[in-house]
Amino acid sequence: MNRLSGILVILILVSVYQVNLFSQTVHTEPETLATGSKAPDFSLPGVDGKTYSLDDFRKSPVLVVIFSCNHCPTAQAYEDRIISFSKEYKPKGVDVVVISPNSVDALNYSELGYSDMGDSFDDMKQRASDKGFPFPYLYDGDNQKVALAYGPVATPHCFVFDKERILRYNGRVDGSEKPGTGKGEDLRNAVDALLAGRPVSNPVTKVFGCSVKWAWKNEYTKKLYEQWARLPVTLEEIDVNGVRDLIRNTSSNKLRLINIWATWCGPCKTEFPDLVIIDRMYRGRDFEFITISADKQQRKDDALKFLKSQQASNKNYIFNDDDVYKLIEAVDPDWRGALPFTILIEPGGKIVYKKQDMIDPHEMKKLIVENKYIGRYY
Repeated sequence: MNRLSGILVILILVSVYQVNLFSQTVHTEPETLATGSKAPDFSLPGVDGKTYSLDDFRKSPVLVVIFSCNHCPTAQAYEDRIISFSKEYKPKGVDVVVISPNSVDALNYSELGYSDMGDSFDDMKQRASDKGFPFPYLYDGDNQKVALAYGPVATPHCFVFDKERILRYNGRVDGSEKPGTGKGEDLRNAVDALLAGRPVSNPVTKVFGCSVKWAWKNEYTKKLYEQWARLPVTLEEIDVNGVRDLIRNTSSNKLRLINIWATWCGPCKTEFPDLVIIDRMYRGRDFEFITISADKQQRKDDALKFLKSQQASNKNYIFNDDDVYKLIEAVDPDWRGALPFTILIEPGGKIVYKKQDMIDPHEMKKLIVENKYIGRYY
């Protein structure tokens, strides 16, 4: 072996060692920061365009750091309480910082069934705007260094620090997940004690919520997407009476989203991926997505080919009559006939949304998750 070859072997061995060391270090869930510990510093982007560090809150006598997120139903159940707490305690000098720890690589669409958005930075901006967050909302999802330092168990998880930034409380907001049943008692008691110069009587409580989505825990997401890709995609014929039955929606207890499309319709094909995502988000709830192709029968193979390319494993139909006006009247007499056409129907046939043109995906997700048959909470 010449000298160059020897050097290459050494470099390879060092690289392998470093990779293994990284795997052993990162692929282990962190210990939760112990009470009495100093607050780990951070430098994280906020949804308001600013970058925040621990020093930005140096004047606060008490600092509350909460790890939470957009998608988790438990986190959403506590949102209004955290907002109220922040507004009430801000005049007392208390700062609240909320950090989203989740990696988007470890979060799959089926886990978003209780929300209208995921945990990306853009989604965080939208959620903060929708809810009017009065506190900095920071993103740690890229490398999760801050979450690794603090060790949140679930979302939401609170860490309360005194003036010297020593951890005096870590745990839940309160013990009542359902909105309207709690007022953040555990968090309030801890902060009130520190403001009064007293020790926190119960410095550690258990937390309940969605697990942190660590980047290395993405095997389930990969397997689920592989399973979805293998699901059969079918296209059945449907007549006028069948279409009318779908619109009546009396045979199921599910919120029903129907999209009428065609292979020759550019906007139909453009919006279709968003509809597939919506289906994957809510198919585990009382929800179903159905498509009706307005293509002629001789284009049935083309329609099926497109559906397969989109992995559209929902229920798909093609209208079996060349008289498309019969389809229009059966779906909605007010529909003027342009594609795409989308309609959202509650059980019993109540139409809660209809649109001729492309949908707004975020608007649709919000309509679905806030419908009484779905909901944001368990």
